[in-house]
Order: sequence, then C-alpha cells, then structure tokens
Amino acid sequence: MQAIILAAGMGRRLKSLTKNNTKCMVKVNGKTLIERMLGQIEKYDINKIIIVIGYQGDKLKDFISTLNVRIPIEYVVNPIYDKTNNIYSLFLAANRMKEDDTLLFESDLIFEDSVLEELIFDPRKNLSLVDKYESWMDGTCLTLSADDSIESFVPGKLLNFNDKDKYFKTVNIYKFSREFSENYYIPFLEAYQSALGQNEYYEQVLKVITMLDKPVIKAKRLNYGQRWYEIDDIQDLDIAESIFAADDDKKVLLMQGRYGGYWRYPKMLDFSYLVNPFYPPEQMKNELKASFDLLLTEYPSGIRINSLLAAKNFGVRIDNIIVGNGAAELIKVLMEELAGKTGFIVPTFDEYRNRYPLADRVEFMPDNPDFTYRVEDVKSFFCDKSINNLIIVNPDNPSGNYIPHKEMLDLIEWAESNSINLVVDESFADFSDEKKNTLVDQRYLDKYKHLYIVKSISKSYGVPGLRLGILASGNSSMIDKCKTSVSIWNINSFAEFFMQIEEKYKNDYAKGLELLRSERKRFEKELSSIEGIRVIPSQANYIMIEVKDGAFANELLKKLLIKYDILIKDLSHKANGSGYMRIAIRSTADNNILLNALRQEMSN
Repeated sequence: MQAIILAAGMGRRLKSLTKNNTKCMVKVNGKTLIERMLGQIEKYDINKIIIVIGYQGDKLKDFISTLNVRIPIEYVVNPIYDKTNNIYSLFLAANRMKEDDTLLFESDLIFEDSVLEELIFDPRKNLSLVDKYESWMDGTCLTLSADDSIESFVPGKLLNFNDKDKYFKTVNIYKFSREFSENYYIPFLEAYQSALGQNEYYEQVLKVITMLDKPVIKAKRLNYGQRWYEIDDIQDLDIAESIFAADDDKKVLLMQGRYGGYWRYPKMLDFSYLVNPFYPPEQMKNELKASFDLLLTEYPSGIRINSLLAAKNFGVRIDNIIVGNGAAELIKVLMEELAGKTGFIVPTFDEYRNRYPLADRVEFMPDNPDFTYRVEDVKSFFCDKSINNLIIVNPDNPSGNYIPHKEMLDLIEWAESNSINLVVDESFADFSDEKKNTLVDQRYLDKYKHLYIVKSISKSYGVPGLRLGILASGNSSMIDKCKTSVSIWNINSFAEFFMQIEEKYKNDYAKGLELLRSERKRFEKELSSIEGIRVIPSQANYIMIEVKDGAFANELLKKLLIKYDILIKDLSHKANGSGYMRIAIRSTADNNILLNALRQEMSN
C-alpha cells in the first residue's frame, strides 16, 4: 500500500501563516502538519509516499528532506496550483494510483493514530472515512444507508440544516484499491475533468461513482469520538492546538482559557460554565426560531426601549434599571463609577475584583473549610475597614454560600447607615430554596440609594448565548451614567425578543427552578457517596467540592478532560489548597456521566 498526500494548495484563508509556506507547513503546538502526518504514516506498512506539491513546493521538499523519513518519497508537481483545484492535483498522480492500493490524504488535516487505524485495518478495500456531522464542520457531507453505502454527496452550500442529524462529514482520508483506481476512479476522473475542467474537487468524481448500480465504495464511520480536525483558518488552528495539546497540563490550561465557545467541541460536556439546564422550554425556543429571519435582519431597539422591557419584566421603574450585554458589561461600567476602597468576600467571582487595583481591595476570607459566612460575619470584619463599596455575590461563586433575604435587608440597612455602596450580585439567587430571594423590588430601590443589584439573565434563564443582564438601583443618576456609558444598541434583537416574550413563560421558569433544586439535592447526595470527595452544600446551580487528596486533584482534572471529555472548574488559584473544584449542575443524564467518571477515577 502507498500513500498520496495532496499538498499543492495555497491556503489563502490562513493569511500570514501561509504567506511563505504551504498549508501543511503550518505548526500545531510547535510541529508542522506534514511532519506529524508523515510520522504517523511511517508506523504502518506503507511502501511509498507520493506528495503532490505546488505552492512553495521546493521549500516543502527541502523541509521534508530534514525529517529522515524512512519510506521512499516521490514528488509530483502541479505547476498551475493557483488556477486549479484538488481534482487536477490528483489527476497528476493518477498513474501512481494504478500501481498499488492507495491511502489518500488532504495535507491540512490533523488526527490521532486511531483515526488512521480505523481505515487501514478495516478489511473492506474501498472506503471514504466519515464522521458524524457537527456544526463546526465545513465542506462536503454524505448521507449513508444502514450498510454504509453512500447514498448521496451533499456540497456544503446545499446542506439542509433541518436534516443535519442525517449527515456525515468526509474526513478527507480515503482508501482505494488498485483495481478500484484503475477500473473506476481514474476513468471517471479523466472524463469528469475533461467535461467540467480542472477547477473542481475530486469528491465530485466519487459522487458520480456512487450513482452506479453496484456500489464499489463504502463509508467508514468513526464511532468512538476519535479526534481529528481540518485546518482552514486561524480559528481552526487555535482549536486544533487545544484538541491536540502537547501535554495534558497544557490542554487543560488552553481549554479553561477559552472562557466558553465549547459548542466547537461537540463531544465535550462542559461542567465549568454555569447555566440553567431546565429552561427555556421547547415552546419558547420554537417561538424564537419562528422569528429567526426577522430578528437576524432587523435592528434591535435602543437602550431606552430595552430598559422599558426590563422594567416591565422586573416590576421597577425605567429610570431604575439598565439592560446589559451580559452582566459583565454592567459590572464594568458600574465598577468604573464606584471608586475607592472596596470590600470582597473571597473566593468569589473575579470579574469584580479584577476591576480594582490590589491596593483598593479589602478581602475577607471565611475561616472555615466550607467558606460559609453570615451577615454578622461580614459586618464584623468590615466595620472598621473604612470601605467605600462592598460587593456581595449571593449565592456566592464558587462556594454556593447563601445569605437569607431577611439577613440581606439587615446588611443593606448597615451599608446605608455607613454610606457604603452595596453591590449585590444575585445572578444565582433564583436557584436558592428560599422563594423570596430577590432585591429587585421598587420598595427597596426607593428606600436605599446606596444599593445596586446585578443579575445575569444568561445564567438563571439558561440563555448565555443571548448575553443578557440587568443592573437595578434607586440611584437613578448613576443608572443614567451607566446608560450613557454603553452603546445605544448594546444588546441584539434576539435578546430583546427574549425579554419581550419572557413573561408568558413564568410558570415554565418556576417549574425549571424546582427541577434544578431537586436535581441539585440528588447530585449532592451522589457526589457525597464517592469516597475521597467532600461536598460543600450549595444554593446555586453549581456545587463546590474538595478532593481530599489535594495532590490528586490536578490529575483528576486532567483525566476527566482527556479520558472523558468532561471539563470542570479548577479552583486552585481561588481557594486555599489545591483540592477544590466547582461543578455545574447539568441535566440528570449528563450529571450521571460525570458521577460515573468520578467513581471510576476515585476508585483507582
């Protein structure tokens, strides 16, 4: 068996990275794609490697000559690489395909060894390697019959996304027998190119062959989550570097440093970022979908109208509330206005702390292993600290500590009497067992002018992609300042429409919160049953745990990500000791997957 690698293209979408190099010379974690691919091919019984070169071909040859590849390498030159597509590059290597069975590769791929093994060790002679279609994939897709026959090739521009669950994506690695190449592929390739020209794709030839009465090529499905990626642009490169990180520590660091966007990793379970798994309901999603075209193509309203919507939903006056592009936007503009010494209870949500220089932070860490505290603890610590502002996240993040509503009113009175600006972030308050849990109430806003309430709608309502948050305060002049600090169109049409229809689904929201509370109770009980894990009781939609063997905690984080594609939050930089982690509460099915993984690893 031989290998053919198509490496003539210019890779324009990689811009500066391919200004002086062909695409396969791009490095992923310090190693070029071609070096990695040749090293993988060498592991198997391959007699010869043919590489079709074009753009920067001599430079590629010179580089490969330094790699000491033991398998003989031949080069085929595509002199008109800038005017042709891969159908012509493969045509130039057609005579080689008549000499031996062939593994065919695109050169812009990165994959783990098991991907190649699936193809090589399958006894079937003619195969197109495919994977289940995911939203990040681009290009030609297939539909398959139950026996892996290829029913159709569907170009990317013709995909019907309502049928996406039926599609498989070509990985662009193929296995062709010599007989198939000589009797089918090459004759069709020559005829197709003669009829339609050289600026086409070789997949089109396979499409024609699959129309024959007797299927001579099948699909080989990847069924076990094998890792591969096609690198067309710098975002692809960035994601590939996280998937194929050189070591486990770096992979964990890169994944946690993405701060979201994990839909690009469809096999991953994200227990790091915090959303409500039981809302919104399907009917609400369908209502959003029904207005998709309109919302996509129309401008949202300005900030006055969106403040009016928020005022209606939360039962306060328009001059006491502002809507943000997520709570993070509002935290930024508010913290810029509240200068001076500022009190924090740590560990906590760092978005607030990071807005102040170290010299202006006054930090209280509860002296107990659960990081619990009550209002009396807060007042006792800060009473003599001469602070201008005090930040309270309730329930706190990551501990899940919750101050009951009655105590919060006491803290507000204390702060008001001491002229301390009190910022209460109640992004997770709706998840608490206490039904009266919000301070967004016109009575409190009218009475307490030093009170500011931040709430992340993204987290509590399960719509982080919409980026929604509110800030409410009786200090209307401060609210006006914040409104002038943000863009007039600071939220998009989808977020505005969500606020417009949200009131209709109040009962669904209440049911979702009850489901969350019930699942939290079950999840805490199951986690507590795992030897070596200590659960810190929470009133939020996440649970803080301590792995009793702190030295093992870092290894556990890595194993969950590498072996199970599960990402959880490492708290070693926040809490005293390396054994603390935060786990988001997801659906019962997802939570059970994590529980099983934890039981497996903690028992080893």
